[in-house]
Amino acid sequence: MVTRKKADDTADEQPNAAVVSTRQYAGGEGWAVGQQAPADVFRALDSAGSGEQVGPALHEHPGGYARLIVAKGGLITEGVKKELDAAEADESAEG
Repeated sequence: MVTRKKADDTADEQPNAAVVSTRQYAGGEGWAVGQQAPADVFRALDSAGSGEQVGPALHEHPGGYARLIVAKGGLITEGVKKELDAAEADESAEG
């Protein structure tokens, strides 16, 4: 006796779980342009109200007024990299 497969029998098939979109995982964790930020980065703002960024780049909100430079998982752009480098330069100049 020959049985024929019905067209709706394919519903039991599972998609290939090994296929991962390249956008889901960055090529390594880091702070290079084009990668995804491995953590949130904040920078404190001047308490005098000028809006100038002060102090180092922090991975936790420093309290008071602060600016979020990039959120975890966000794309590191040229502008973000520039701000991170400026924060590092400010920190090394103070230290």
